[in-house]
Amino acid sequence: MNSIFKKALYFGIGAMSMTREKAEKFFNEMVEKGEMTREEAKQFIDEAIKKGEEERNEIRKMVQEEILNLKDELSVATKSEIAALEARIRELENKLQ
Repeated sequence: MNSIFKKALYFGIGAMSMTREKAEKFFNEMVEKGEMTREEAKQFIDEAIKKGEEERNEIRKMVQEEILNLKDELSVATKSEIAALEARIRELENKLQ
């Protein structure tokens, strides 16, 4: 059992970069070696993929927040702000013609 926990720990560390296919291959090998049942393997895979997706979403949210903070600090215009200015310039140009 100690071996299973060690392998699960290593799997958890790399879970974010693993695809479902790689995870299934890893756990199928453990099932073949008799280190866990198919149901345990399926449960580990599902939990690892779910956790990986949650962590990926959390990281994405943190990155977006940091980008917004940097934008505010650097006074950089957004696409929508630039588009609004371009529309305003076109409107003024049309009035001048």
